[in-house]
Amino acid sequence: MDEAILKQVIEAVAQASPGGVPSAPAADAAAGLPLNNQQFTEKREQDVTSDYNAITEYVGSAMGDTVGLVIANLDRHLHESMGLDPRYRSIGIISSRTGAGPQIMAADEAVKATNTEVVSIELARDTKGGAGHGCIIIFASEDVSDSRRAVEVALKELPRTFGDVYPCDAGHVELHYTARASLALEKAFGAPAGKSFGILVGAPAAIGLLMADTALKTANVEIVTYASPDKGTAHSNEIIVTITGDSGAVRQAVISARDVGVSVLRSMGHSPVSMTQSNL
Repeated sequence: MDEAILKQVIEAVAQASPGGVPSAPAADAAAGLPLNNQQFTEKREQDVTSDYNAITEYVGSAMGDTVGLVIANLDRHLHESMGLDPRYRSIGIISSRTGAGPQIMAADEAVKATNTEVVSIELARDTKGGAGHGCIIIFASEDVSDSRRAVEVALKELPRTFGDVYPCDAGHVELHYTARASLALEKAFGAPAGKSFGILVGAPAAIGLLMADTALKTANVEIVTYASPDKGTAHSNEIIVTITGDSGAVRQAVISARDVGVSVLRSMGHSPVSMTQSNL
């Protein structure tokens, strides 16, 4: 194809494009040129999205590579294998590659707002190769609309619950606080329902231990759970401590843990920043 014809083809594609300018893959394809690997991947991802966006089980996605799904009528054999209450035909699912605390906190808000029960919370060794977890959380309900609504609420909450996650190449600091724990936090950590509750996470694990020590010395709070790489986590390089007590004391303890954890990561030569906006 000579240069004049090639120019005419690209101009024709540009005029047909909604933005007036064709994307690189579109121009190359129109001109009969082979797509490079990146262009092929971009085009394939666009095709996959358009092919599958009509799936009724898909509710949505959010940060942390989190996906929300719903199954209206779970297969009875799978239902039995999962050990679910026979009353619950429908389930909602939150699953992620990165995070666990943010999703659990979001799920806690979801069960407060819907007629669902959290029947399962599992942490996966993931973070896409990082020091922490991924997760899968399962809601169950008699009516599929409740399960779908729970997933929608949880996905909507994630930008807020990721607000006190501070990642960097050296590790991460993660904090969570609620004035009133509900069923998801009770399921995951044994939180006392209706009471103030905090989660302290530090990676590498030594940072988490220092954070917990600082928090307990700062305010009059009680430990609910302690988890380390070989005890209570999915072999993640974290220490996770949960606390309870008076609302002001728990919040003060969480803030002190954040400050010392972030300071250590900065001393290691990194600049951890909130993934969205801090809630503390």
